[in-house]
Amino acid sequence: MPDKGFLAGAADLLIMEIRARRGRVPHPFIVAIDGRSGAGKSTLAAQVARGLSAALLSTDDFFAADVTDQGWNARTVEQRASDALDWRRLRAEALEPLRLGHPARWRAFDFSGGARPDGTYGMRPEPAELAANPVIILEGAYSSRPELADLLDFTVLVEAPEPARRARLAAREDPAFLAAWHEQWEGAEEHYFGEIRPASSFHLVISNRDRKG
Repeated sequence: MPDKGFLAGAADLLIMEIRARRGRVPHPFIVAIDGRSGAGKSTLAAQVARGLSAALLSTDDFFAADVTDQGWNARTVEQRASDALDWRRLRAEALEPLRLGHPARWRAFDFSGGARPDGTYGMRPEPAELAANPVIILEGAYSSRPELADLLDFTVLVEAPEPARRARLAAREDPAFLAAWHEQWEGAEEHYFGEIRPASSFHLVISNRDRKG
């Protein structure tokens, strides 16, 4: 699990930053909390959202579900990093309405549903909804993609050492699934955070480099 002391301090820091910045824009303030899998960004985002009574939105809902595992494996790491998130649908169905002060409604990817007979994956049958809010927290890997930059007011990178990230993933995922995940997605994350969104491109970097979990 992420270190509780670190997360509490990081959440307080981020809440202060958002409060200081949100008055500078005339529209709802959208924050992207990005980072590699297992870095602790989802837990941090939830704490920040509670502290600000903000709306919380996850990129997991917008995973690109219309490609088979075989199809993903045939792609280069650059292509996987580019295509994993359906950012067009995220923009149109969630971020753009919320930025205008309207509620958002979308179909979320169904991680628990498993593969269809044709090998692709589906969406949850009931639509997800999110009410309008002065602050929107978008969390998840690839949440600060360049294609979303004009809608993001503040971008945050959450970092953690590789041993800590791997330990967190191992604690919450089935070993067979996790082995397949590392093979399929670790290279994509390395490319994304190394070439597309390096640490220097974020407004704020929150690092937990002194703890292992």
